Amino acid sequence: MPVALDRICGQVFDQPLLYHPRKAETVARLLGPRLTGFPVSVVNGEGMVDHTGFANSRPSAGVIGDRLGIAYDRNNLSPFYVVDNVAIIPVEGTLVYKGAFVGSSSGETSYQGLQTQIARAKKRSDIKGVVFEVDSFGGQGNGAFDTADAIRDLSKSKPTISILTDFAYSAGFLLASQARQVVMPEFGGAGSIGVVMLHADFSGNLEQEGIKVTMIHAGKHKVDGNPYQPLPDELAARWLAECEVMRDRFAATVAAGRGKRFSKAAALKTEADCFNAADALRLGLVDAVGNSQEAFSAFISEVNRKD
Repeated sequence: MPVALDRICGQVFDQPLLYHPRKAETVARLLGPRLTGFPVSVVNGEGMVDHTGFANSRPSAGVIGDRLGIAYDRNNLSPFYVVDNVAIIPVEGTLVYKGAFVGSSSGETSYQGLQTQIARAKKRSDIKGVVFEVDSFGGQGNGAFDTADAIRDLSKSKPTISILTDFAYSAGFLLASQARQVVMPEFGGAGSIGVVMLHADFSGNLEQEGIKVTMIHAGKHKVDGNPYQPLPDELAARWLAECEVMRDRFAATVAAGRGKRFSKAAALKTEADCFNAADALRLGLVDAVGNSQEAFSAFISEVNRKD
């Protein structure tokens, strides 16, 4: 397997992910055959989704040591667009842990880039408010909670608003929920407060091809979850427990951002369901349903209003 594909496998399989389930299935079905060399079937699948952040002419504005931020500072560049003293930070497409870029690149937004933008929006005195423009089906768990904490911390010192231009699912909603206000379009979607883990088992394909893989290892658990053998029930149960721990953290973080509007118990009660605008508003996942451009204009007017 090429090194690049091996790295991708390490990011996709056998770790908790904060994806909408249909997005996870899309990743498995489209990348699976390329990564494994065999056809891939998805157990209990719900169908794939074709989603690109800010598609269909939707409006778009565009880690340790913070090397990315330092590079922007050194070149006296702003890592985000500014409109009338308001920073615009897009959260779009698939969310990944590391990526030396801000905004989106090849359909991805990196937590690294988001944290760079959040930190600079917080410390700049000319920034009076921050808009998070969200359209994402989620992504990796690593880095998601640190980024959510950074948005919540920013929201304590400056007005923030998450404007959903289409969808905010799983990690996308985790981040959106940390702003002071959340607004979504009439036909958008929000929720999926849960965790998914993908495991590839192509032992059956190997057997059909007459290939037998022998795992020689030191340490009883060294090769747990390898793709050349069926997944043991006890390991599946252990991974499920890990997913439940992350789901509990997910619900608690959403509650920390939403406050009295949406509790941890309410978040857990959704059982990772996804909601249309009317239900999301009724349950307290969002604060308003309306036009994204109007919400943006109203926010700019409010933060620039002179008392």
